Amino acid sequence: MSGFQTDHSRARGLGAAKHGASHWIGERVGAIALAPLSLWAVYAGIGLGRADYGTAVAWVGNPLNAVLLFLLLVTSFWHMHAGMRVIVEDYIHKTFSKVALLVLNLFVCVLAGGLGVFALLKVAFSGGAF
Repeated sequence: MSGFQTDHSRARGLGAAKHGASHWIGERVGAIALAPLSLWAVYAGIGLGRADYGTAVAWVGNPLNAVLLFLLLVTSFWHMHAGMRVIVEDYIHKTFSKVALLVLNLFVCVLAGGLGVFALLKVAFSGGAF
């Protein structure tokens, strides 16, 4: 007998799908990356709360701030996508509903993340002129 699998379940092909560990590790890596990025964003937001528009645009134009904001946006939407995917996979049992929600989750995360990155790059490279 190998591991915790019974002979019957091994014959039927039941057991671990062999991909859960990588998803779990990816979620944890995203959470660990978000911790310092979020603290930095809160600190920066408090400082920018008293600034005028020109100061905020210049702040986003700083390469270090732009890169950190980009990493925050991408990591946040990737982490949100992974978390929502797990919720849908675990709690939605109808196949059509599950597929529809997984596709919707992907589209919403990619669209919102893409719009955020586009806005960030637009302000960082053009000085905020929309």
